[in-house]
Amino acid sequence: MSNLPYWSTVEKEGYIGAQTRWVDIGEGTRAFLGIPERGKPPYRAMILGHERYGLVLDTLDQVAKFAAYGYVCIAPDMASQFEGDKAALNKGDIGGGWTTDTVKLYMAQSYDYLTTLPEVDTARISAIGLCASGAWPWLLNSVRPDLAACICYYGGGRYNEELMDQVTAPTLYVYGEKDHTTPIERVFAFRDEMERHHKNCEVHLVADMPHGYLNDTMPGRYRQKEAQEAWDQIIEFLDRVYDGYYTADKVHLSFEADFAADYDYTKSVRYGTAAIPEPDLRSFNELKHEVAEGRAPRERLDAQIALYPEYFAEHPELLP
Repeated sequence: MSNLPYWSTVEKEGYIGAQTRWVDIGEGTRAFLGIPERGKPPYRAMILGHERYGLVLDTLDQVAKFAAYGYVCIAPDMASQFEGDKAALNKGDIGGGWTTDTVKLYMAQSYDYLTTLPEVDTARISAIGLCASGAWPWLLNSVRPDLAACICYYGGGRYNEELMDQVTAPTLYVYGEKDHTTPIERVFAFRDEMERHHKNCEVHLVADMPHGYLNDTMPGRYRQKEAQEAWDQIIEFLDRVYDGYYTADKVHLSFEADFAADYDYTKSVRYGTAAIPEPDLRSFNELKHEVAEGRAPRERLDAQIALYPEYFAEHPELLP
């Protein structure tokens, strides 16, 4: 794990197996680029979406990791034009304000930039989104139909028929059983919709995993063993894509799930940097204001407090 804080916007020095640099992909839009140090070009390529914190350490590390796996990887900064408090954004205290149109533009700019690099096999460009960027590969595919594959980890929202009708690439879709943002029924619903619309897709629900379990800059949520298994899963999925497993004349849809017989979404908690569960303070404070103004019942706030007894015992000043 890194000793730098999760909100760091400066990359680590000396990534193994990767050459990294910052690039401008158009009209002041910056991106972080990683190129493999081993193997022979042209390489496969990956466009990587960042989480809600903007382009911070975890995404920078993942760019380098994809490069170490033999992929040219680029991560566009959706907050390139953001004029607000970037430190607050990077810590998750405020949103970045980017829109769907911004995402489409910057992801498309990243795709187009990759096609100009001699190191890239332009027929083998894929995209991955995690958390808040889960749907970004599909948004990119809607404007770049030659995208080879879409990968979504613990994000993406509900099935959007208008968007997914424009998706041509196969999808790898993965959630953790104990993700506090999404009940497992929504994963089942996504699987059902992909089947109904004859979409190529691999859906996985991973036992016990919280939201963000690949993120090693947040020790509370990181799960080393399962994170490595996820990376293996990503590379194996891409191998199947590029080996021609998915074809235009057949639909391949697989589903694998492990979850508790007594699963209860209301008991799923958020993990962050600490060893104990910790709430999203931005959402908690918004709920406090809603309750104080009579726009939300007190029971909702009490339920949140009950989920995080250790945290609020350490931080009683946050209670109403």
